[in-house]
Amino acid sequence: MLEMTREEFEELVAEALDRIPPELTRLMDNVAVFVEDEPSADDPELLGLYEGTPLTDRGEWYAGVLPDRITIYRGPTLRICETRADVVAETEVTVVHEIAHHFGIDDARLHALGYG
Repeated sequence: MLEMTREEFEELVAEALDRIPPELTRLMDNVAVFVEDEPSADDPELLGLYEGTPLTDRGEWYAGVLPDRITIYRGPTLRICETRADVVAETEVTVVHEIAHHFGIDDARLHALGYG
């Protein structure tokens, strides 16, 4: 398995977020991004997870709720990557994939776009 500290991985996630076009990041609302070492034992190969209410599903009732949560998992990402460049690319795809869920884009569409 490729070695990378949590701090190094968090920096790659931050860099991936910085590459999201500003016109999209301005539209993101009430969402926080986290890095965790491992997902739950139920899905040990999970690279990222979006938890919340997509923007497309929010209505008048949406107020005073906790932020949506995007979690990027370090362990599974490092296990599938062979080089640092692979980690950079995979992290960027995973960040975009989870942000797309925040915008209401489903897995089928993401796979068709190459972000599966």
